Amino acid sequence: MDEPVLVQRENAVAVVTLNRPRQRNLLSGDLVDAIAAAYNDLESDGQTVAVVLTGAGSAFCAGADLNTLRASAAGDFALVEAVYNGFLRIKGSPLLTIGAVNGPAVGAGVNLALACDVRLAGPQALFDTRFAQLHIHPGGGHLWMLSRAVGSQAAFLATVFGETWDAEQARQHGLVAKTFADNDALLDGARELAARLNSQSVPYVRRVVQTARSAIQTVTHDLALAAETEAQRWSTTQPEFLDGVASIEAGIAARRGR
Repeated sequence: MDEPVLVQRENAVAVVTLNRPRQRNLLSGDLVDAIAAAYNDLESDGQTVAVVLTGAGSAFCAGADLNTLRASAAGDFALVEAVYNGFLRIKGSPLLTIGAVNGPAVGAGVNLALACDVRLAGPQALFDTRFAQLHIHPGGGHLWMLSRAVGSQAAFLATVFGETWDAEQARQHGLVAKTFADNDALLDGARELAARLNSQSVPYVRRVVQTARSAIQTVTHDLALAAETEAQRWSTTQPEFLDGVASIEAGIAARRGR
């Protein structure tokens, strides 16, 4: 059997592809374990700063297997909680993750997309929480993540009323940052966006990602100010900071010399 996750490294960027196309990349136990293993490896390599996450075949991720959900009705909810580990591993990673949503994201597959820091969508992307249709309460912190991405009203539409959104509707709601005409362009666009970080150091990107994620949870500006001041003070002690200042000064001098 093919590997459940494929990893392709490109300088400081890794493309992680969910590789169970015949199962529409359902978050099975082996796929969840493979996601964790891939992120463990990338986080420890000392080079990777960003991940592009996408799916092989026609789907991004079809969520949990229905047999897993049936097991919960029989009292075995542990299998559902195991599915959580797939998207929670990504959400908790210090690596910036760009979700290249190439096809439907369903149920926990929407959570997988929400765990990404930036989401881009191809023409076949579809976001379907599926909770209302299944008469199952949203789980995995879904409402928390979705409400922060699209606002409370849109989150109600998607979860309580069961609205599904195509790529353009998702962009209009703020769930995705940009849409692409085809999936080749989607993957190229995600890679190009991630590659902008190739010149940045691993500690710098991880620190900014950490602060950006925590900012939305910070209650007051004073607390955000304190956190950012500490992080900014740290960044000025890094060698790349003075390199950046010198680069800007050189650019100013060049323009003045024209």
